[in-house]
Amino acid sequence: MPSTAHPELIFRPEILALSAYHVPPATGMIKLDAMENPYPLPLALREEIASLMEQAPINRYPDASAASLKSSLRRALAIPDDMSILLGNGSDEIIQIIAMAAAKPSAVLMSVEPAFVMFRMIATFTNIRYVGVPLKQDFSLDLDLMLSAIAKHKPAVIFLAYPNNPTGNLFDPEAIKQVIAATPGIVVVDEAYQAFADNSFIDELSEYPNLLLMRTLSKSGLAGLRLGLLIGRPEWLEQLEKLRLPYNIGIMTQLIAEKVLQHTAILSEQAEAIKSERAKMNAFFATMKNVEAYPSKANFILFRANKAGQIFQALKQRKILIKNLDGTHPLLENCLRVTIGTPEENSQFCMALQSLLSETA
Repeated sequence: MPSTAHPELIFRPEILALSAYHVPPATGMIKLDAMENPYPLPLALREEIASLMEQAPINRYPDASAASLKSSLRRALAIPDDMSILLGNGSDEIIQIIAMAAAKPSAVLMSVEPAFVMFRMIATFTNIRYVGVPLKQDFSLDLDLMLSAIAKHKPAVIFLAYPNNPTGNLFDPEAIKQVIAATPGIVVVDEAYQAFADNSFIDELSEYPNLLLMRTLSKSGLAGLRLGLLIGRPEWLEQLEKLRLPYNIGIMTQLIAEKVLQHTAILSEQAEAIKSERAKMNAFFATMKNVEAYPSKANFILFRANKAGQIFQALKQRKILIKNLDGTHPLLENCLRVTIGTPEENSQFCMALQSLLSETA
């Protein structure tokens, strides 16, 4: 007799209601939609990596603790000796580990809105209630509203991106400190774009017992390796380690990341090049009528323009892929997000956008 099993009968209704995270195809496109570093590693370093790969024992499981890589990260990122490190397959896995650990029946995971979409999605995956606190119209942190929400919901976890994605701005650090002090649970500050911001809460880890810091190497040029890390006090991370799947950091990721971390000057130079291009892009936006670009300390710029959806599609037809945020949140009406690319890519984007806006003027 055939089985009567069906997804609607087996899977949770909130999962059935979700839409999968969409990654559009980008073959043949100028890809300015995913906040990637557009610069490849230098040839000499790529040759060193290729030599490493020839000798990699891929018939064996990787070091489950990734001890050598952790030591390299501690040196490269100046992580305090009294803080522990947890590694994830990108930041997404770390967010999921934290949400799973905190998902008691009445627990709340909180963030701001708009924010990184995976905070909300992973809360749904892990069956923890999500509360989003709206930002102000200028995308700054509404401290009074945030403190009121903390008092009402007593969140187990708060995620705050610094700089924020998709808005690109840095929240007032003093406001974040008040949030940390008022929160009965943990506050995770996501510093995915720290390389472009020159601001960090790493020195605050010793002051706030409930503060954890999340970083990634994806925005610094190693997105294909999928390596994220969580930094915090041992009493938190030793519990979270129980949820980390064994061998979650593959041997290729461990070897390549450790090699690249021996050449942090290259990553810093590329970050400076991106910041220089960001300044040029800001200057371009300042000359555009009917376009509002928002201040950014990340490697992307959020801007607002009439008929954003049409602009997005017209750019796509010209083989330029950016991110359409119109319709994703009320505060993001008619908003688009463009990643800072190479000078040539940025020039092509600027010329295309200028041409499109003059056609519709």
